Amino acid sequence: MFPGGGPSGFPGQGGGIPGGGFPGQGGGIPGGGFPGGGPGGPGGFPGGGQQGGGAPTSPPPQFTPQETQASLYAVDPGGIRRCLYRYTYVWLENGRSFWYFPTFVGRNSVAGWRWRRRWGWVYFGIDLRQIRSFQCF
Repeated sequence: MFPGGGPSGFPGQGGGIPGGGFPGQGGGIPGGGFPGGGPGGPGGFPGGGQQGGGAPTSPPPQFTPQETQASLYAVDPGGIRRCLYRYTYVWLENGRSFWYFPTFVGRNSVAGWRWRRRWGWVYFGIDLRQIRSFQCF
């Protein structure tokens, strides 16, 4: 289970993938999930948990990009996949924004590490429909 998450969706979200939960976490996409079982499950992170699936070892860049400077790519798996394992700034439809380090892209969702000043990198998944725009560095 993700911190702050519930059986119906992603952390801080009221819904999520039909069937509830994040892929590989008891519901969601039939037969889907993280390769290797997902965080906390058998195998750990995508790729078996050995390389590249963990949190970054340093904080994100100290600047906050302007959304008007961001290239507005279609928020689909192909668009955000190029940001895997890169510092990425994300703007959500609800007006929130944050630094993110994606490590998994599914058909309708992305998972990775969200920067929380108080707690550092926290594992976080979100539905692609909730992302307004993003920019990777």
